[in-house]
Amino acid sequence: MKSQDIFLLLKLVSLQQQEQKNHVLYIADKEKELEQIHRIRKDNSIISPCQDWNDSAEIEPFIPETSFAARYTVRTLSTETGMSKSQISLSLQRCYAVTLAKIDRITNVPRVNIKALTEFLVYGIRYVFPAELKELTRGVATGLAAPVLKGEIMTAGELSIPVWEDAHGKTKGQCIEPLYKTVSQAIRRDERLYAFLALTDAIRIGQPRERAFATDKLSKMLRELL
Repeated sequence: MKSQDIFLLLKLVSLQQQEQKNHVLYIADKEKELEQIHRIRKDNSIISPCQDWNDSAEIEPFIPETSFAARYTVRTLSTETGMSKSQISLSLQRCYAVTLAKIDRITNVPRVNIKALTEFLVYGIRYVFPAELKELTRGVATGLAAPVLKGEIMTAGELSIPVWEDAHGKTKGQCIEPLYKTVSQAIRRDERLYAFLALTDAIRIGQPRERAFATDKLSKMLRELL
């Protein structure tokens, strides 16, 4: 495996969570719409004398939205992550090979093995893809300094703030190499991905107490799909 594989897997998790959130909102809107239709019919007593079915039979069955499937294409994933299309394809193949992902038989889109990914992030990533704080630079805050964790655990000051080097970043701190070079651009499209990656970095470079805190939070966020 390569570090960008984890980056892609976290992006896929974020997409699926967005998909589920929008699906729930869509169902809620449809339910409200149906309730309103039934209420209007009941209030106005709109019943045809030749009608040979119940009102409910007039309502078309709910068909789930499929537009989100387009977000899982190699081309779209390339745009969303900054990885090339060939890198996306190779990364998916590696993830399928080690069962960290598979093709959904119903939707035909890649789905992440959440339990396996969580185990790897908690117990393996800091050994397989270790990280260390380097020179002082300007960039985008990650780890304990990122919004998802900021203020929840005290840091040792400015010099200990981990950042992904980025010319447009607003935070000054010590550079940490991201899982992939386009991370700081990709997170601008996806706040949840930012949270996943920042928590992952906290596990990669944090002390035991910090790792435990980040592990708990990341596990809970990933379990939203289970």
